Amino acid sequence: MDLKELKTKKESELHSLLAKWREELRELRFKDSNRQLKNIREIRNIRKNVAQVLTLLNSGKNSIDLENNKKEENK
Repeated sequence: MDLKELKTKKESELHSLLAKWREELRELRFKDSNRQLKNIREIRNIRKNVAQVLTLLNSGKNSIDLENNKKEENK
C-alpha cells in the first residue's frame, strides 16, 4: 500500500491495518523459520508498511501536541 493511500485513512483504520500487518508478519516469520516461505521479500514489504503506519500515527500525535502547546502559550 502506498504512503499516499495511507495518508487518506482515518486513525482507527490505520490501527486496524497495523494489527493486521503485525499478525501477517508474525505468521511469515514462523513460516520462514520452518523453511516454508518461498518469497522472503514479503517480510520486507510488510515491515515497511508497518513502519509507514507507525510514522503516520506518531506524526499525527506530534502535530496535535504542537497545536496544544501553541494554544497554551497564547493564553
